Formats: sequence, structure tokens, C-alpha cells
Amino acid sequence: MVTEMTGGCTCGKIRYSADIANDEAYLCHCRMCQRASGNVSLAMKNVKKADVRWEGEPDYYQSSPIARRGFCSTCGTSLTFEFPDSANMDLTVASFDDPSRFRPVHHFGAESIHRAWLNTQGLKEIRTEEHQGLVDRWMKTVGKLPD
Repeated sequence: MVTEMTGGCTCGKIRYSADIANDEAYLCHCRMCQRASGNVSLAMKNVKKADVRWEGEPDYYQSSPIARRGFCSTCGTSLTFEFPDSANMDLTVASFDDPSRFRPVHHFGAESIHRAWLNTQGLKEIRTEEHQGLVDRWMKTVGKLPD
């Protein structure tokens, strides 16, 4: 079943809605995605460009001779990856308002996987509200914890 899902950047300047047909996403480990996101991998959801509607068009960075990446020039949120001549594009999973729907079904760019970051089961888990210094800062500044 196709569901409309929404998302956007951190500051709210750029918003989108997308028709999503399934829960499948993937993790890209290629060095370009690592560098573009400043992380060890980038969770992506492949969609048809025609199924995405923008409220505030992202800015684009020509990240290679064959591809570009959409982002917000105000807050820096990474939003897309696309080949300009393709009917499809990737949206960053974390930019969806509710990314919990998606599940990874494969890894891409496997030559650059940092294996120590794949299975983190068993690591200590600390909830935001358990970090008293952070809680105090949020409460003092805005009176509540962020969503």
C-alpha cells in the first residue's frame, strides 16, 4: 500500500511529502556518502522523483561528475542523492518525520564498510533524559526536551 510520508530539514526551511510504496531502505557505505554525511554510512530510501513534492526546493551540490546531493543551505541537513538523468532518487531516511517505518535490506558501497559500527548490540544505551547536564541545558533554555 502506498502511503504519503513527510519529512524535511532540521530548521524547517525545506519540507517534502513522498509517496512510499514499501518499507525497504539501504545503508550506503561508499566514501562519498561517508564524507557527505560526516558519518560511517548513510541510510537511504529510494523513491521515484515524480513521487516527491517539495515545499521549498533544496539546494544542490554537484558531488561528482555523475550525481548531485540535495541539502538545506541554512541548517546543513543532507536530504537527497540523485543521478540527474534517472527517474529515481534517494531520500535520507533520517530526514523523514517518522523514519521508524523503514528497515535496511542491503548494504551498498561494501568496500568501505566500517565493520565495528555494524553490530552495536550489547553497547551501553544511554537515554537523553539520563544525561542530567543536557537535560538542565534544555530546560533552562527552552523549558523542555527536544522531540
